[in-house]
Amino acid sequence: MPTPPRYPFRPLHWRRLALEAQRERAQAFADAMAQRRSVRQFSRDPVPFELIELAIRAAATAPSGANQQPWTFVAVGDPTLKARIRAAAEAEERESYAHRMAPEWLEALAPLGTDWHKPHMEDAPWLIVVFEQVTGRATDESGRSRRVKHYYPKESVGIAVGLLLAALHTAGLATLVHTPSPMKFLQELLERPTNERAFCVIPVGYPAPDAQVPDIPKKPLGDVLVRK
Repeated sequence: MPTPPRYPFRPLHWRRLALEAQRERAQAFADAMAQRRSVRQFSRDPVPFELIELAIRAAATAPSGANQQPWTFVAVGDPTLKARIRAAAEAEERESYAHRMAPEWLEALAPLGTDWHKPHMEDAPWLIVVFEQVTGRATDESGRSRRVKHYYPKESVGIAVGLLLAALHTAGLATLVHTPSPMKFLQELLERPTNERAFCVIPVGYPAPDAQVPDIPKKPLGDVLVRK
């Protein structure tokens, strides 16, 4: 197999900030992210697709293994399709809570008050379903298509999802990361190709006026930061 040509290189577009500006930006971002919460009670107020598109554009700038960008973001706003996704997700979650989850898992979830009911999947004006492209396709000079192995697809998609959550929060929107298991129904309902595997579902919208979230702490910085 011939070695593909290297990408052309260009000067890096980057401007060094004054230290005080760096501190201000870092502090503002940390403060903003500290306000981000997982929301399960959404308003049905519409959200312009432009905001979803801009957030996905930011997420798609994430670094990825060999720059293969192994992600697909499916933005679902159709009420009928959202209802079908909710019904399928609740069926899987009902089975998980009743039979699949180990007692330790259920014990860990108990303080959060979650169960198999997922009304937020219909209430939120948008569902962003993120797919991991396990493999890709490439076309050679003769026009023949071949399968391409993707490197670190799961890690790459995880980074992109982190950027997506930050972008949506910055835009003033509420989110929730939902991972019903198994998730094959998403591939079928959204008619995605066999090389894609559902990674997560993210309901997006404005929080309901009476939305509540559990009063949970984050670990102190000293418990998660090690300086050598």
